[in-house]
Amino acid sequence: MLDLRLYMLQRLSAMLMAPFVLVHLGVMIYAIQGGLSAGEILGRTRGSLPWFLFYGGFVAAASVHAAIGLRVIAAETLGLRGRALAVLTWGVGAVLLGLGMYAVFAVTVPA
Repeated sequence: MLDLRLYMLQRLSAMLMAPFVLVHLGVMIYAIQGGLSAGEILGRTRGSLPWFLFYGGFVAAASVHAAIGLRVIAAETLGLRGRALAVLTWGVGAVLLGLGMYAVFAVTVPA
């Protein structure tokens, strides 16, 4: 039953990430073509709740998706099972979420 729930959660996270990726790529193309500097980009993102929510959601979805994917890879290639597999999965997910949210705070929260 856990495998089915994780499978569904990974598919859900992929469905959430698809629009995040498309919007992110569109914004990056706009910024590059518009000749925006890093300072100008930060000027637009700092203090912006919508950008915080957008990139926070992106980070959360990517962290869940990657951790579940790594869980499957570790089980198949390393033969990890049980507690070791759970610790690896939760650990990687927590690290990815923490580092990602650190980056989100860096670009959205006023200095």
